Amino acid sequence: MQELTTVELRPEAGAGLADPSDFAAPVVVTRPARTQSASPLRHRLPAAATQSLRAGARMLGEEADHGRLLLFSPVFLGAGAAVWFLAASDFPLIASLLCLLAPATAVFLTGRSRPALRATFAALALFACGMLSAQFESWRASTVILDSSVTTTVTGRVERREGDGRGRWRYILAVTGTETPELKRPPGRITAIARGADAPFEIGDIISGRARLTPPAGPALPELNDFSFGAYFDGIGANGFFYGAPEKADAQAGPSAARSASEALLEWLYQLRSGIGDRIRSILPGDTGAFAAALVTDERRAISNATTEALRQSGLAHIVAISGLNMALSAGIFFVGFRMLLSLFPGVAQAYPTKKIAAAGALIAVTAYFLISGFGVSAERAFIMMAIMLVAVFFDRPSISLRNVVLSALVIIAISPSEVLGPSFQMSFAATLALVSGYQLWKDRRIRDNALLKLPIIRPVVTVAGFFGGVFLTSLIGGFSTALFSIEHFHRLTAYGLPANLATMPIISFIVMPAGLLAMLLMPFGLDAPLWKVVGFGLDLVIAVAKTVSGWGGDIGIGRLPAWYFAVAVAGFLLLTLLRTRLRHVGTSILSVATLILLLLPVPRPPDLVISEDGSLVAVVAAAAIASNRENPPDFIFDQWQRALVLPAHEAPKMLDGPAIPPEGEDRRVRLSRDQQNEARAAMRAAAAGGDANRFSCVKKAWCISRLGNGQVVAVIDNAAYLGPACDAADIVVTSVRLRFNSCHSGGTLFTGETLRRTGSVELRFADAGLEVVTAFETLSRPWMRHRAYDWRSNSFAESGLAGVSDSGE
Repeated sequence: MQELTTVELRPEAGAGLADPSDFAAPVVVTRPARTQSASPLRHRLPAAATQSLRAGARMLGEEADHGRLLLFSPVFLGAGAAVWFLAASDFPLIASLLCLLAPATAVFLTGRSRPALRATFAALALFACGMLSAQFESWRASTVILDSSVTTTVTGRVERREGDGRGRWRYILAVTGTETPELKRPPGRITAIARGADAPFEIGDIISGRARLTPPAGPALPELNDFSFGAYFDGIGANGFFYGAPEKADAQAGPSAARSASEALLEWLYQLRSGIGDRIRSILPGDTGAFAAALVTDERRAISNATTEALRQSGLAHIVAISGLNMALSAGIFFVGFRMLLSLFPGVAQAYPTKKIAAAGALIAVTAYFLISGFGVSAERAFIMMAIMLVAVFFDRPSISLRNVVLSALVIIAISPSEVLGPSFQMSFAATLALVSGYQLWKDRRIRDNALLKLPIIRPVVTVAGFFGGVFLTSLIGGFSTALFSIEHFHRLTAYGLPANLATMPIISFIVMPAGLLAMLLMPFGLDAPLWKVVGFGLDLVIAVAKTVSGWGGDIGIGRLPAWYFAVAVAGFLLLTLLRTRLRHVGTSILSVATLILLLLPVPRPPDLVISEDGSLVAVVAAAAIASNRENPPDFIFDQWQRALVLPAHEAPKMLDGPAIPPEGEDRRVRLSRDQQNEARAAMRAAAAGGDANRFSCVKKAWCISRLGNGQVVAVIDNAAYLGPACDAADIVVTSVRLRFNSCHSGGTLFTGETLRRTGSVELRFADAGLEVVTAFETLSRPWMRHRAYDWRSNSFAESGLAGVSDSGE
């Protein structure tokens, strides 16, 4: 390194600086020379960081000036509710109140001169408020959930009904009594399917019949959707079906009166809804009529499974749900049509604000639509959003804005905080946020005048291109914004949703919804049939597009996402859609980095064995196939397994000859003789040794056994009489019978109906350190889980939720 020689002139001590003679003799100082890159790098990095911080602070101030920080209020409110619901146990009420009171007091005490600190305290207060609202909703619901499956005679009052078009009716009953046996903890409300009746029962009828009732299903696998959570907040304590057709308690009596005016109003609305659905299905047969009725009343059970699956695989299932698309088209068509009608009368148009009158009419129309829609979450969100937009017209405020979206989110979270965890709420608001944010970016773009586009010949082309361009962008933005939530909740993506939506949106917008709106207006006069035929024509085209696109494939299985990725990705998405400055690209960076990390991390190892929550279905997971103990496994559970684990094709068990011991129909708990035990033990060992690895060999209605690739043997028994031989022949034994003990005498691991009732579904992985057991429930302290700990013999709740789960051989 070269050296630099400099000459310094230093003044003598005590001398002034006015006279050059005051300087002493020159002093020669030698310093090492700096490299060319050292100095700029040393000064440039702090300068760049300081500049970035200043720019970030400036943009954050701009966001605050535009009120964008207020847009995050439902985020903190919903996060508080989600934390309360996902916690292992309830928070003490006093602690929750203190958590709300402390930051709320700090907000009032903090001056306006410290906006950042004040915003932080406000966010904490909203978070605590979300927790309290979740706790209040849980207390308000207080649903009694059936503790275990039972066959009993049920008597109840019909509150709602819905047909499936194939002679079966689904009733929601308010239970008034049970007998043979009489339940000690009867649920207050159940859903039951009835078939065989000549005519459906009317709302308000008291019916009775022998029924098989089961509790709402828990997660099919750990970390999957717990259906008992939604049932608890919907007030449904059990699901089931009637053996044969139920009977009306008093054949001569009419429907009983409701207990209150609000219940009477709701029942009248449900009767109206059911009558409208029946009317539409009587005019349009088959799936076409079921589809049309679903668009109006949200009754979807009558749509066949084939059509439902085609709509789902083609990315068109959102059309069936009453959501923002349906509400927006209904309100828009009514608003434009009514305003055009008023404009035909010059005196009215000049004397009155026709725009506000049309908005009032549209508000009445969407309110009526919502009242007959069944009050679904997506319909509720869309109605609140449309009502706020139309009310904004009264005050000459912008209709499409993020503040309207935020206000509707706040209302829904305040009314039903539990919806925050549901796919309907998340996907609805994700799509709405993305579309409104995209609209505002499009509106704020720089527009350049182009004389060519104003030519009369070009204008129609521009209009058509603008419409299809809008459909394209709407479908693209909506698809991307809901992809994350579709993967999280349904573990799949639809590859061809964009072309399917491009083909069907003109049909829905110009044929189905306008004709359907006119048909509803003419229905009271009996003049609606021709217009429903037009609706049917359009829906036939939609179904044809759905079946064509679903035939292309494109249903991509993704599997379960890590919990950290979903939380981080949602945070990035919210920053991207709620901010207006370049700070929103922080959200883009978060999404990109999180996705990159997810792709670079090794794929989690799938379980080696999965067990359903009742022990009736067990499957061995291998690379080549998934082998279960059932020839035809139940679709409800098995489909969730295949989507969550991205499993290959199902391999049915190998059925063995030989009668079950004891014969079918005898007591499932009967004891076998010593010779019968030896015979069963030998048969199990021979089947395990001679059968294919990772495939079950079964004796029907008796037992199944499989030898895994690592040499472990798994046995599944349908009859408790085979427990002894199974414990001797296998390392892991599973039975759906609710036994009072939870371990094998041989030291093998035992899962019974009783232990599985407490733990829920189970995943097993074989590792060097031993058997790794993952259960759906670790504790049973939450209100929607407590029924699993109930013991009807002692009429009390057990404290532990994990009895008998660990490997007893350790």
